[in-house]
Amino acid sequence: MTSILTLAAAIVAVALTERSAEHLLLAVAALLFNAALLLVFVGDVERAILLSGLLAVAIAGISIVKFNHSALKLTVSDLPLAFAGTVPFFVLQYPRMMLGVLTGAVLFAFASGAVVFCAAGSPLSIPYRILLFLLALIGFAAASAAKGAASLRQTLTQGRCFYSTFMVSLVDPASWRQFGALALSDIADEPLPLMEAMSARSAVTPDIIVIQHESVFDPRIFGLPVEPVVEAFLSPPDGEFGHLNVDIFGGGSWQSEFSLLTGLSSASFGSSAYYLFKKGAGRFHSSLPRSLASLGYNTTLISSCRRGFLSYDEFYSSIGIDDRVFVDELPPPFDVRRFETTNSDAMFLDAVIDAHTRRIADDPTPRFLYALTNFNHGPHDRQLVPPGQFERERAFAMASLPDAGYAEYYARLVETASAWKTLRARLANSFPGRPVLILHYGDHQPVLTKRIDRHLKRPEDGRRPFRTFYAIEALNIPHFRPGRGADLDIAFLGTVALQRAGIALDPIFATRASLLDDCGDGYFASACERKPRFHRTLVDLGLIDLMPRRERNA
Repeated sequence: MTSILTLAAAIVAVALTERSAEHLLLAVAALLFNAALLLVFVGDVERAILLSGLLAVAIAGISIVKFNHSALKLTVSDLPLAFAGTVPFFVLQYPRMMLGVLTGAVLFAFASGAVVFCAAGSPLSIPYRILLFLLALIGFAAASAAKGAASLRQTLTQGRCFYSTFMVSLVDPASWRQFGALALSDIADEPLPLMEAMSARSAVTPDIIVIQHESVFDPRIFGLPVEPVVEAFLSPPDGEFGHLNVDIFGGGSWQSEFSLLTGLSSASFGSSAYYLFKKGAGRFHSSLPRSLASLGYNTTLISSCRRGFLSYDEFYSSIGIDDRVFVDELPPPFDVRRFETTNSDAMFLDAVIDAHTRRIADDPTPRFLYALTNFNHGPHDRQLVPPGQFERERAFAMASLPDAGYAEYYARLVETASAWKTLRARLANSFPGRPVLILHYGDHQPVLTKRIDRHLKRPEDGRRPFRTFYAIEALNIPHFRPGRGADLDIAFLGTVALQRAGIALDPIFATRASLLDDCGDGYFASACERKPRFHRTLVDLGLIDLMPRRERNA
């Protein structure tokens, strides 16, 4: 009787964390499988069920924490991230959350110890334990096959099935392929013939400036109003603009950088997406900067991070950016120590435009400039905008949504929008005849948008946490046509920038442009039949190198 009550309590706990009846049978099968596995070691049913229930609640709890900070649930392929610098990052950025996780871990260890030492029941013989384990294994395998790992992968952005998603990932080959290798999850066996190269549509060869705005999203996605200066930044009246779908939420900006520059979804590489700047250096031979360099462009990166950050210098060099300037190398009067107290966009973007104008003075060579900001990174419970500045705008945000974190986000956004308005005018006035295409976009939403969603009680939308903005502006480009643009996936954003610039497209970018209509505003998430064949072509041509490093070095 005790065993039945214990099992019923464990099933109820799992059902409450699953928040879905669709995969409840699978979750129960996983619970019983873990109980049978533990039974082999502890010997009695009571402790095995209690420990299995505790483990299920712990897995679901960790998955919920991850979901709240990344909008994706926990899978087995996430485990290496714990050893990739994410734990110290979370401790620094979200100390309260990490204190809660630590407290939960201590409680789990205490409860497990209490069960092991104080809740022993009647032991079963070894043959019975093995028989129950085999039956539970068959049941879990059958339940997994019935629902399928692929169906649960489709729910990674939905706030349900936390326990079952992790358990099924344990038997999903696609999850394990990501360990120790670089593998594409969406690649076909047959290649896609490449399109013919497309010639330039204009005699104008503009400079191309791309600015990635850290953690910037459009408040209007959540139905929140914005003021004219912010509206002009997000939706410039003389530019093209729209929603941008990205692969990440809350952090991992380099994944958006990767997608923009290579035209590939970082999500195609599973958990290796987090390591792409390290694992991917020297593996991607078709990129936006390489294509532009082949047309005579000089290519430059100016980053708000220091040179030692991750593997930025090596990766950007490997994809064709020749001139790489990091924040600790910007010349005076820029003061890196003063800058790093706030990471102010007003200060950084001013230095970026200074550096750019010095490079193009009396030099007709077209330039590609990629600038990476860091101002609006979370958390937003600390005030980076100095007191007395943008107080009216902060009050406007508080009136729209009574949340101090959102007010801080909005105040930083206003500083960015105001600084950009000034700098854009300066760029236009300094070189009145020089054609320039300017693309700026948000790399991902900050974690605080989860709080906004809960406060506003908006209908559930698994894609909303991955939606930011893009805007394209032009100076002295006659063929440019402003207006509301299509919603885009970030993997297409570089291709669209080349199209708007009117310059030539090589066969790779021409083929990628032909996928726009098929894939729509998604890339990884799309069911486009030609996309995985395109990936096969890139691999067959050696433009994506998936070969293990030991074979590459042989």
